Amino acid sequence: MIAFLERWLPAPHTASRSERLRACAGAAAGLLLTGLVGHVILARDGISLFFIAPMGASAVLLFGLPASPLAQPWSVIGGNVLSGLVGVTCVHWLGAGVPVAALAGCLAIAAMFALRCLHPPGGAVALTAVIGGPAVLSAGYQFPLVTVLFNCVVLVGTAVLYNNLTGRRYPHTQQTPHPHPHATADAVPTSRLGFAPEDLDAALRQYNQVLDVSRDDLEALFLQTEQRAYQRRFGIISCADIMSRDVITAEFGTGLDQAWRDMRGHKVASLPVLNRARRVIGIVTQGDFLEHGGLDDYHGVRQRLRQFLRPSGLSHTEKAEVVGQIMRSKPVTARLDTPIVDLVPLMADIGFHHIPIVDEEERFAGIVTQSDLVAALYESRLARDAA
Repeated sequence: MIAFLERWLPAPHTASRSERLRACAGAAAGLLLTGLVGHVILARDGISLFFIAPMGASAVLLFGLPASPLAQPWSVIGGNVLSGLVGVTCVHWLGAGVPVAALAGCLAIAAMFALRCLHPPGGAVALTAVIGGPAVLSAGYQFPLVTVLFNCVVLVGTAVLYNNLTGRRYPHTQQTPHPHPHATADAVPTSRLGFAPEDLDAALRQYNQVLDVSRDDLEALFLQTEQRAYQRRFGIISCADIMSRDVITAEFGTGLDQAWRDMRGHKVASLPVLNRARRVIGIVTQGDFLEHGGLDDYHGVRQRLRQFLRPSGLSHTEKAEVVGQIMRSKPVTARLDTPIVDLVPLMADIGFHHIPIVDEEERFAGIVTQSDLVAALYESRLARDAA
């Protein structure tokens, strides 16, 4: 009997306590602001219906599941307003009643599917338009076009501000896949042996149901699962295990000629740029020298490079003089305990060749290059096979 009942229980969720508190506080703020603003603006204009119950269900999605496709602005605003229009139209033609409410809910779902704005609380809005009582019935089309629309706009606006201020990307738009770093027609390296986007599309078509997760998030979860499976099979190797520690670095004010000599003398292709506290503020590569030196056509490269590296001797000039003027600021970094498999997509798919490593105080500790990563993955696989 217990085993039978356990099958009906929901699976435990993975949200942390802080995430649950974040969602609850956001819903409270969103609903409070929506109700107060609605009372001030709509009630002042003589509209008695200024705050509706389905907004509570919308708040669950907007603040508790902001990454859900059902919680995006078009789904919330379009789904609720469209459902309200359907409900009012049904009442106008067929009158109020339970059968009409059921029909309104059915047609609202069909309309939301058709306009790609599926939003579960929309069904409640459709029912409210039919059986919401005299105040709703007397409002007519003012109910969806004023009350529902106003509530949705305020609630969504609050969700945009709150979610982004608390570290949640919203609207959670579909992310375009990273282009091939070399602008060729080949698939990115990580998808050549693992699952391809076409495989995921085929599986979703076969599943043939609406998923409450965006496609790009689903793909990212699969990739992370593959990485964790690799770690379990071959062991966890961290960046601290393979990084180069004796690294040639530069400061913001390092002269371009000095930085170029350092790169050439030590046969490295990049220099991390550090501040006085040894925190990473940028990275400069040979490509940056070529790009800022106007060496794209390679005609007279030697002469142009000499002119670019030679100090102008002027106190004010438009010519770049120091590393800080050509570096790429805020580079991607990793921590000492970051598993090296987490660097694979960054280097293989996005095209990073060097990733600075920082400690728990965000101070520079070393660097991992593509060569370091390839060697480590090869050795780990070799050791596993030998065992």
